[in-house]
Amino acid sequence: MSTGPRRPSGLLEGTAPRPPAAAGRRTALRTLPEPLLWGGGVLLLLLSVAVAVTIGPARISVADVWSVVAAHLGLGTTELSPLRDGIVWDLRMPRTLLAAVCGAGLAVCGTVMQSLLRNPLADPFVLGVSSGASTGAVVVVVLGVGGGAVSLSAGAFVGALASFALVLLLSHTLGGSTDRVVLSGVAAMQLFSALTSFVVMTAADAEQTRGVLFWLLGSLGGVGWTDVRLCSGVVVFALLICLGHARTLDAFAFGQDAAATLGVRVTRTRTVLLCTTALLTASLVSSAGAIGFVGLVLPHAARALAGSGHRRLLPVTALAGAIFLVWVDTLARTVLDPQEVPVGVVTALIGVPAFVLVLYRTRRVA
Repeated sequence: MSTGPRRPSGLLEGTAPRPPAAAGRRTALRTLPEPLLWGGGVLLLLLSVAVAVTIGPARISVADVWSVVAAHLGLGTTELSPLRDGIVWDLRMPRTLLAAVCGAGLAVCGTVMQSLLRNPLADPFVLGVSSGASTGAVVVVVLGVGGGAVSLSAGAFVGALASFALVLLLSHTLGGSTDRVVLSGVAAMQLFSALTSFVVMTAADAEQTRGVLFWLLGSLGGVGWTDVRLCSGVVVFALLICLGHARTLDAFAFGQDAAATLGVRVTRTRTVLLCTTALLTASLVSSAGAIGFVGLVLPHAARALAGSGHRRLLPVTALAGAIFLVWVDTLARTVLDPQEVPVGVVTALIGVPAFVLVLYRTRRVA
């Protein structure tokens, strides 16, 4: 009779194991075939983008949107005036697509971090990446570092990477366990938040303070196709890496010791995935500012549809995050028209009640 460590059955049969707390909780929706689940999500996302682009002061129909897109892709012509064509292609479409990309990326980051850290309350900003990006942006805008050669997005990206490098250094010197990673992230978050406040309070004028504050709360205004292409490339790259580690993420559901017993190189895998999520978060924050609660709440909603197996969960989470942020951004730019509400404010108003529900669920499980 074998005396070796027993593998969770889900890994032997090729099915994704569920965390012990979630064992036995199944819904009818989880039995949906993957092509139907993913195909329905893609269709809903395309419809959401098409409808969201039509919403605004200028009257534009879904048919107009499709004709403009087809014309710019060389698949037809459009009868819209150059002004309306510009509204669709140069203003609303890049913004809506970037909202979808940011929603997908932040939701995927949240899913991966909650699995790696075994913490249902973890989100993409737990590593201090958002605070570092904020400091980098403020240093460029307020202090003028770079002499105008460095953009706000570039400064935010550098600040985000600096913050994450500090987290890696601290967590490594403290032992590298998951709780040390989280504590290091909290320390970095507080440090860079203090630096941001210090610079704004001592060196910024009223106009700079307003602009920086609006960006810190999350803003998709003024984005262009360059932002869409850059962020889309990073999201696809990160999603492929995470999908390649889907079985490993399933193993982490049983804890680091169990994952190591199953042959997972825990330290190496955790470092690769944390670096991937940090790079993705830094790219998104540098383009759209700090948009909170997407990576915290959406993974829990996606698990209700797709279960806990990451090969199935990650694409569903990405689609759910994309659809969610498309409609949140649409609400943010139209609810008080012509004034625009920062996207992060709307996600917080929606996310806080959902966050409280997650807290109650985790308390019951505990």
